[in-house]
Amino acid sequence: MMEQNAKDMVRIAYDALDEKLGEDIEILKIDEISVIADYLVIANGRNQNQLNAMIDLVDEKMAEAGYHSKRIEGNKNSTWVLMDFGDVIVHVFSKEDRLFYDLERIWKDGKRIMREEL
Repeated sequence: MMEQNAKDMVRIAYDALDEKLGEDIEILKIDEISVIADYLVIANGRNQNQLNAMIDLVDEKMAEAGYHSKRIEGNKNSTWVLMDFGDVIVHVFSKEDRLFYDLERIWKDGKRIMREEL
């Protein structure tokens, strides 16, 4: 049951990011290598307004589905915002910060998953 909720959350977050034209949306399954979450969803945007729109829509769509963030790190001026939904953590970056922090490299042992696989 928990796994299904996590997959639902990933789909909702992915679709919200996609709706706001988030770039290079990646899903990493990390449940076998970490206890912090089952999935990471990573995306970047072109400017601050787009980042804020992406974050707002993820929050809105998750809340509509009954999922509420345990915490959000970052604010309306941040170029990296982390949204913690428990089993799913959403990272929204500026392109520059995404390249700099390179979470995909840090979590390279995670499994990349396509949206259709959920």
